[in-house]
Amino acid sequence: MKRLFDFFFSILMLIVLSPLIIILIIFVGFGVGFPVFFKQLRPGLNGKPFYIYKFRSMTNEVDEHGCLLPDEKRMTGTGRIMRKLSLDELPQLLNVIKGDLSLVGPRPLLMEYLPLYTTEQMKRHDVRPGITGWSQINGRNGISWSEKFELDVWYVNNRTFWLDLKILILTIAKVAKSEGINPKGKETTEVFTGKENE
Repeated sequence: MKRLFDFFFSILMLIVLSPLIIILIIFVGFGVGFPVFFKQLRPGLNGKPFYIYKFRSMTNEVDEHGCLLPDEKRMTGTGRIMRKLSLDELPQLLNVIKGDLSLVGPRPLLMEYLPLYTTEQMKRHDVRPGITGWSQINGRNGISWSEKFELDVWYVNNRTFWLDLKILILTIAKVAKSEGINPKGKETTEVFTGKENE
């Protein structure tokens, strides 16, 4: 039931939002640069890697040594607006249709985090990752890594279709209020080092 809902709802959303998506493609192309889509390898169900898609929000500017500039220097005005409204996440509807993502589940993080998780934290990979999740409506990036993982594992252990609907509805409210997008004073989320588990 969850997979069917994810599949058909994502197709419906892509159709309804297609005019907005076309406008975003144009704005990202001229405001951030080409290609307009950003893809990155992330761990999915059972840790299996897949490519996640987003609209680009940062440029590829580098310093004199060829290294990428800090996130805050590469973030564009267009990117900030998209992130504030979570519009950069819209391409992930394609990931949901493909079966890489669910609409609701623990957010897929970076591949290099996998060896840093405790056995309990690894349970977040017992389900498909999601575009939004329990930790997103309970603090998002404004809470610590350990708190996020506790919320993710709680979702895995208590998930129901009705809980998913509740999370989707509350996500709309969170996006409208632009709460917890980034840690205070940061453009992007801080890297997880595993030190909180020591």
